[in-house]
Amino acid sequence: MNYENTARVINDDIFDFINQCFEEERSGRNNESRLNFFDTYNDYFVLTDDGSYSINSKEINHKIETLHTSTGAISEAFEKFIKPMKFDYEDDIAILDICAGLGYNSSAAIDDFLKNSKDSHLTIDMVEISAATLACGLLVPSPIRAHDITRKAIEKELIKTDYAALELEKTEIPENIDINVFIEDARQTVQKLDDDSYDAIFLDPFSQNMAPELFSLDFFKEFRRIIKDTGIVATYTSSAPVRAAFIEADFYIGLGPIFGRKQGGTLASPSQEMLDTSLPKNDEIRIALSDVGIPFRDPGLNNSSEYILEKRTEERHEKRHTEKISSAVKTPIFLAQEMDDEKLKRRVERNLAKMNIPSTTSPEAKYIVEIENDYQEKQSVENNSRDRILNMAEKLKKVKNGDYA
Repeated sequence: MNYENTARVINDDIFDFINQCFEEERSGRNNESRLNFFDTYNDYFVLTDDGSYSINSKEINHKIETLHTSTGAISEAFEKFIKPMKFDYEDDIAILDICAGLGYNSSAAIDDFLKNSKDSHLTIDMVEISAATLACGLLVPSPIRAHDITRKAIEKELIKTDYAALELEKTEIPENIDINVFIEDARQTVQKLDDDSYDAIFLDPFSQNMAPELFSLDFFKEFRRIIKDTGIVATYTSSAPVRAAFIEADFYIGLGPIFGRKQGGTLASPSQEMLDTSLPKNDEIRIALSDVGIPFRDPGLNNSSEYILEKRTEERHEKRHTEKISSAVKTPIFLAQEMDDEKLKRRVERNLAKMNIPSTTSPEAKYIVEIENDYQEKQSVENNSRDRILNMAEKLKKVKNGDYA
């Protein structure tokens, strides 16, 4: 099975129906397949609370989920990928939309641009591995008018690549907007992009466990190369290995919006000034000290998901009790804390002892996390999540190596 088939996430049945629809369009030059598709296969689409449609995923780990939150598919695009940005609409804007899917994130960006810009220019580079997933964006009802602009760009690329045959989208792309669509592995796309090009990167893969290659340290190093110093990367995930990878790739990180989930996503930028809110304190501690903060690695940007996951598991085992505190029972978050649960305390302190930390309230424990005493939810150049995480990681290393006195 090729990478495209393993990487695409939409439901197997709807994937086949979409391919059949456009095969009929190519062979018969008949527009009825596309125009009637949504009504024919309406049961495969999911109406979210804001009136926009999502679509079911294929079965992953014995579960089927929608590609967007039930709270609202198009609302999610605005809340997670547009509101955190600090665009200056007096200047030209460039956005890289990775895992563009149905085109909602790009459409939200277009909508915001048209409402706020006057003489500036917007460029969006959309990247999606699956032609069928992009084609699905032509088949669902447009949730906002700007989506019709995105649909036009998608249709042009699908015709160019001989996936579609007919020009059915009537909306024209405004002269001050350029949309480029790449139907390929995003890892290959980013290597072809120019340095310091983007004001924003939208990172929206389905999940880190399905696509760790799109959350890897090596991928983020490419982000660091192509993003402007004042640019922002936005992703929905609060995952420790993802946040750790951003830091190792030389980004500052902050908390993204909470929408449709219990936890906020992640924002990353080369400039701390672009990020307002710190990560939660316990998240910082776990990233800095626990093996859960080991990032995904994809040297060469060409490895399979299975290989990347397997190698991270191996690295976690190697570094647990040698460079990192065990993530079992969330051990690091109890540093400098009194513990009443004696059974849990024994487990925690067994893990700590392997890193030369005698107890949760020992001087060593307090030394490692003392920077969190100055924790502030509002980030600043002097007080931010990245610096606190790096500080704690360095102190753990000193304690483990016996350099703490």
